[in-house]
Formats: sequence, structure tokens, C-alpha cells
Amino acid sequence: MLKYTLRRLLGMIPMLLLTSIVVFSLAMLMPGDPFGGEIDPNNTDPEYIEEMREKLGYNDPIHVQYFRWIGNFVQGEFGESTRLKMDVSQIIAERMPNTLMLGISSLLITYMLAFAMGIYAGRKPYTIGDHTIGGVNYFFLAVPSYIAGVFAIYFFSFKLGWFPFSGSVDITVEKGTLAFYLSKINHVFLPALVLGALSTAQYTQFLRNDIINNSQKDYVRTARAKGTPESRIYNSHILRNSIIPIVTFLGFDIVTLVNGAIITESIFTYPGIGQLFLDSIGSRDYPVMMTLVMMFSLLVLVGNMIADLLYGIVDPRIRVD
Repeated sequence: MLKYTLRRLLGMIPMLLLTSIVVFSLAMLMPGDPFGGEIDPNNTDPEYIEEMREKLGYNDPIHVQYFRWIGNFVQGEFGESTRLKMDVSQIIAERMPNTLMLGISSLLITYMLAFAMGIYAGRKPYTIGDHTIGGVNYFFLAVPSYIAGVFAIYFFSFKLGWFPFSGSVDITVEKGTLAFYLSKINHVFLPALVLGALSTAQYTQFLRNDIINNSQKDYVRTARAKGTPESRIYNSHILRNSIIPIVTFLGFDIVTLVNGAIITESIFTYPGIGQLFLDSIGSRDYPVMMTLVMMFSLLVLVGNMIADLLYGIVDPRIRVD
């Protein structure tokens, strides 16, 4: 497995290199100057503009600009935001904790609901409870996240007043206090609930169908014939094999955990990486946008690798060589 992991890590290099070429090319093909925000827009003197373009290297050949950008990127120098006039790394570092909190909270909600409903529906298939859970799941699959977000804000924030509808913390509380952390939890709960509930449906159906399928396998019939208690059959045989697909989804969920569901963050104006990405596109903040795209690409590759490795860990029949 170690050799396989090393091969996968080395295989990421050409993929990331190709991604960087595409990202840089698309930025250069956009209308206008992709990095023109680094030049003072209030100074319209043609000599000043030409001098700054020469100083910043905008007049260099495209391949020279690319290698300069990717060289700085590899060294952790992501440039300066043309909109906020701050280092890109500093901006991302400020937003990342909010996105991680949202992603982890939504994953906890997803897995808790999915396991509770999936196990119940799988153990009692074709009952009223199973059909009810199936109907709820199909409803959540059909509802777009922006519709669910708007409805949640209207009902839980405006009508009931239980949760705030924007921001990540109350600005009146002091940082580091208990009230500060309680406010963070209160602000993140509603977007996490929307994001987690919408993701629950497919997990529930996967788990429910696998439990029903594994309940009909020969090894389960043999265990029953030997007089094994039903609870042990479900816990040690059926459930253990049924959660394999669910566990392997964790690798793909890493991408969702970090990018923080772009649409959900935008609806709740939650200051995370997702909203930062949309803002960078709208304002043509290319250094931020290009850095985030590269980060998302890396997370996709890492998530796929972790999913493959988890297959070999949770299922003894699979060996990754």
C-alpha cells in the first residue's frame, strides 16, 4: 500500500501541472488584463501604466509569465489580491476555519442522519417507516440547495427567529470567550443543517439497499442456521459489510469539507472559501481565483486517493498493491 500511495502522489504532479496550464490560460484569455488590478486605477498616465506593466512583468512572453507564476505558487507565494490588497494566503487562512467548521458540522449531520435512517429502513424494508424515509430522501434529492437555503432562512430565521441568517459570529461578543464559540455554533448550524440534510438522501439509500442485499447472502443464512443471535448477525455481518460504500465516500467528502458548498455559503453569506471563490470570480480577482482552483484540484486528487485507500482498509477482500 505504501508503494501504491507513493505512485499516486507522484501521479498527481502531471495532473496538477496540466491543471495549472489550463487555469493560467483561461485567466489570460479573459477580456481585459487579468492582473491589471495591481496597477493604480486612479493614475491614468500612459507612461505610468506602461512602466508598471514592465515592472510587474506583464509585457513578458506568456510562457515566461506562466513559469514565474507556477514557480512562486510552488514556493507558497500566491500573490496579492487585486481587490483586497492582501496576500492571498492570508485571505484564505482567515476564511478556512469557517469553511472547515461548516464542512465538519455538515458531515456529522449527514452521517448521523444517514446511519439512523438507513439502518432502520434496511432492517424493516417495505414497511410504512421505510416508505416514509424513502419519500423524504427523494424529496431532498429533488430540492435544489438554493431553494432549501432560502426556505430555511425564511422559516427558521425570519419566522421563528431561532438562528441568524448571515455571518459566522455575532460581532458584539468578545473573541475567545464561551459566548464567542456558542455564537459560532449558532451561526453555522442552519447552513450545516441544509447542507447535511440534502447530502443525507443518497447515503441513506445506499446503506438501506446494501443492508437488504447483504441480508439475503449465503453467509447470513448460514449464521442464522447456526443459531447466531439476530443482533450479532446484523452488527458483525450485515452492517459491517454494508457500510463499506459509505466509508469510502469519506475520501470524496474531503473536497466538500474544504470548499464548503459554494452555493450554501453564498445564500447564507457565510464567510468561507466558497463565498470567497464566488466573490473572486465576480470581481475578477485572478490571484485568489487561480489559487482556489488549484487548491480544489489538489483536494479532488487527494480525495480520490483516500477513497481508493479506504477500500483496501475497510474491505479485506481488496488489496491495493
